[in-house]
Order: sequence, then structure tokens, then C-alpha cells
Amino acid sequence: MNNLFPIFLKLENLHTLIVGGGYVGLEKITAVLDNSPEAKVTLVSPEIRNEILSLATGNSRINLINRKFQEEDFLQKDLVIVATNDKEENKRIAALARAKNILTNVADTPAICDFYLSSVVRKGNLKVAISTNGMSPTFAKRLKEVLGEALPDNLETAMEQLKAVRDMLKGDFANKVDELNRITSVLMEKKTGEQ
Repeated sequence: MNNLFPIFLKLENLHTLIVGGGYVGLEKITAVLDNSPEAKVTLVSPEIRNEILSLATGNSRINLINRKFQEEDFLQKDLVIVATNDKEENKRIAALARAKNILTNVADTPAICDFYLSSVVRKGNLKVAISTNGMSPTFAKRLKEVLGEALPDNLETAMEQLKAVRDMLKGDFANKVDELNRITSVLMEKKTGEQ
């Protein structure tokens, strides 16, 4: 059973540490910046891919440190993503982070992660995160493709209209929720003639 608690973080208000500057480090920093372009990120690695160097060029919110990880790198960090190609070093860094109460993701090692990075479907302001509980990122990626094609492109307009309705509604919170539930119930009704 998947007991993960889904959450969306405002990474622009946090400081993310990524340890590892290879292919997986590139994948992780790209995922962070694609979802939170204003995220503050420090990446530490003795070797840093050119693509990461390019991402950092002109972006003052990305700090690259070209050396091996040191425990002092945890200072003023809110979460860490560990992506080195040394599994023992990854475990050591995760244990140090846990001792400092810093949430940690370790690439390809779900058992020692505090959180997973999900596959994300985006349609304007709508984001749908997909989790397989760390079992199969490939399956999550394929499901993302299916959902991306299935969700209509005009969702942004519908969300803007619902926000306008919500802003106009009078009454307490419970009344507003009831009215919005009534208005959006048509989304769940089967089309006439469907079985």
C-alpha cells in the first residue's frame, strides 16, 4: 500500500542541496528547475556536467561547488537530493542528513528516502503528481504520458473561471465548498448516451 503523503513544496522559499554532478544530478536539478524555476539550489560534486554548468550560467539562485561533499554543505539547507554514483557514499550522506532532520531523497534507493520525486503532468496551473511508491519510475513516466494526452488543453480557462466564481461567492468556507462542489459535479457526470 502506498502510504506516502502527497505534498507540493514552494522550493523558492527553501534551499535544496543536490550532491552529485553527473547524469543523475543533471536529471534531478532539471526536475527541480522545471517545476520550480525560482528554486534556490546548491549542487556539490567534484565533477560537474557541462549541461549543469550551462543551467547555472546567469542564474544567481544556483550555486555550484566543485569538490566532494562535506558535512558543512548541510548548513542552511532544507532538503537534500543525493545523486552520486557511489552507493555507500549516498547511504552515508543520507544518514548524516537524517541525523540533522533534513529531508532526503537518494536516487535509485527508495528504502532510505524520506521523499520521492514524482512524475508530473502539467497543464497550465494544474499539476498532477504520480507516485509508484518508489517501485517503478518508468511506469510513472509512461502514465504521465497517457495522462498528459488525456487531459484537455483548455483546463486553464476552466480553472480561471472557477477561481472567479469562488472569489464572488458569499458565505462561510463550508458554504463556498458546497457551492463549488455543486458547480463542478458536472465534471463527474457521464455524457448522455454513455454506458
